[in-house]
Amino acid sequence: MQRIDVASPVLKKNDELARENHEIFQSRGTVAVNLMSAPGAGKTTLLEKTLPALRSRFRCGVIEGDLRTDLDAERVRKTGVVAHQINTNSCHLDASMVRDAFAAAFSQPLDLLLIENIGNLVCPAAYDLGEDWRVTLFSVTEGADKPRKYPKMFYRSHAVVLNKIDLLPYIDVRLDELVESVLAVSPGAAVLPLSCRTGEGLEAWISWLHETVTRSLQTSANARKGV
Repeated sequence: MQRIDVASPVLKKNDELARENHEIFQSRGTVAVNLMSAPGAGKTTLLEKTLPALRSRFRCGVIEGDLRTDLDAERVRKTGVVAHQINTNSCHLDASMVRDAFAAAFSQPLDLLLIENIGNLVCPAAYDLGEDWRVTLFSVTEGADKPRKYPKMFYRSHAVVLNKIDLLPYIDVRLDELVESVLAVSPGAAVLPLSCRTGEGLEAWISWLHETVTRSLQTSANARKGV
């Protein structure tokens, strides 16, 4: 019996499209951020808390990925930001979906494209979307062992946001233990504890994102000018 490995060709094609996406984003002067997490960690809530602070600084857009419904896109639109919903019928977004959504929904210039990926600690980590930055959002209630159990999601992330720290007094998880677990698999990541519910730590996250996007926009502008 001959075994045919289909994963490699699929990912190779996706990587080719992701490189094309990245070139499109750069040519448009758009910084793309891929936001990933398990279901219920708080991605949409984080966007709801973040976008009002960024709208005055950047032209923002959001791509939402879910199996069904446009509930999250509707929530994001209430912040005044254009949001495009993708219903995938699969466990992740891929570069083709993002390319088509970007072309369909964002004809006007964007500084920042936030991509809310499907809730899953496994599949999204394998698919490059052409993004500039990867952010993993993690609820402290998921346990300190998860970064080591699902390392790919974490070690490819530039920042790891630890949400729901207001629940730490009620669960058997220590923040220092969780931070140590994250840094064990992603020593270069920015680790940002916060609570979307109380607002604690949100300023540090927004500052990190603002500085990161500003730096990327300047680098991109210099590249287009040949500086």
